[in-house]
Amino acid sequence: MSETAAYAVFETSSGAQIHRIPLQAFPKFWAYVYVIRMDGANILIDSGSGTEVSHEDLLKGLRQAGLQPSDLSHILLTHAHIDHYGGLSKLKPLTRAKIGCHELDLQTVAHHEARLALIGRRLASFLTETGLPEETRDSLLGIYRFTKSLYRSVPVDLTYESQNMQVGPLEMIHLPGHCPGHVAMRLDDVVFCGDMVVEGVTPHLAPESINPYGGVDHYLASLVRLQNWAGGARLILNGHNEVITDLPARIEATRQNLLRRMSGALEALATPLTTAGICEAVYGEMGGYNHLLVIEKTGAYIEYLYEHGMIGIANPEEVEQGLPARYQRLREISESEILPKEKSYVFI
Repeated sequence: MSETAAYAVFETSSGAQIHRIPLQAFPKFWAYVYVIRMDGANILIDSGSGTEVSHEDLLKGLRQAGLQPSDLSHILLTHAHIDHYGGLSKLKPLTRAKIGCHELDLQTVAHHEARLALIGRRLASFLTETGLPEETRDSLLGIYRFTKSLYRSVPVDLTYESQNMQVGPLEMIHLPGHCPGHVAMRLDDVVFCGDMVVEGVTPHLAPESINPYGGVDHYLASLVRLQNWAGGARLILNGHNEVITDLPARIEATRQNLLRRMSGALEALATPLTTAGICEAVYGEMGGYNHLLVIEKTGAYIEYLYEHGMIGIANPEEVEQGLPARYQRLREISESEILPKEKSYVFI
C-alpha cells in the first residue's frame, strides 16, 4: 500500500464533485476516503482508522472540500476493516450524518466489542492450527487486539440491503472475499471499489474459518461480478493507491499474483509442511503486523488448495490428536482454476 498520498478532486459525468482525502491510517500506511458533493447531499465514503493522526487528516481534508463534519448527510462504508471504519468513533459525535454498511458488516461496526471477542477466539484457533510457536501466536493476537481497540461501537442507521442496494444516487454491489460485507459503489461513470482491487497490490485475504464470506473462492467470484457490473466506468477509485483506469487489466494482474502465490505454496510442499512452514517458504521471515497479514493470506491459500483437491493432509493421525496439520502436494494448480468465476450466494 502507498506510503504517501495526495488530495485530489474528480468530477462525474453528471457534474458531481468527488474529493479524495488522504489519511495516514497507521505509520507509513495511507488510505483514501472520498467526499461526494452534490445538490442536497454531502456523502463521505469510509472514515479512516480512528487514530489521532487519521482523524486530524480527515478533518483537514473536509475543510479542503469546504465542509465540516456537521455538513455531512451520510457516511457510507465500503467494508468493515479498521482502516475504513475505525474513524467513526471520533467522527460520530461531530455529525448527524446517517451511517450505512452492508448487513454482513453490521456486527463489526455496531457491536464491535462482542464481535472482537468472537473473531479473536477464531483467530486464536487458526493460529494454533498453523503450527506457530506459542510465543509468536500470543504476540500476533496481541497485535490484532491492539489495532482493533482503537474503535468503539457506533450505531448503524441503515444497511444497504434495506435500501435495495441503492443509497441516494449511489448504486451498490456486494463483493465478499476481502471482507464479508465488502461493497463497491457507483455514481455515474465513477466506481468506488474500496479494497476490492487496488493499483499495484493484491488485497488481503483471510480464510473463512476466521470470517465467513472471506477467502479465495469468494474473492475470485467477486472479481468477475465487479468486472461485469462496472463495465463502462471511467474511473475506479480505491482505498489506498492511485486511480484505476483499466479494470480488466488490474483484475488480470491480481489473478496472476494469486496464481503465483499459490503456485509458490505448492512448490514449497516438496516435503510436508504446516501452514506456518508454507508461509515462511512463500514470504520469508516477517515480523509484527506484517506477519499476521501473511499468515492469514497463507491460510486462505491453503484453504483454497485443500478444498479444491490440490493438497492433502499428510499426518491425519496427529491431527486427530490435536497437532497442526502438515500438508502435502497432490497435484499442480492450473491457470484456469483461478479464473474468476460467478458464485451463487445463500444468506442464512
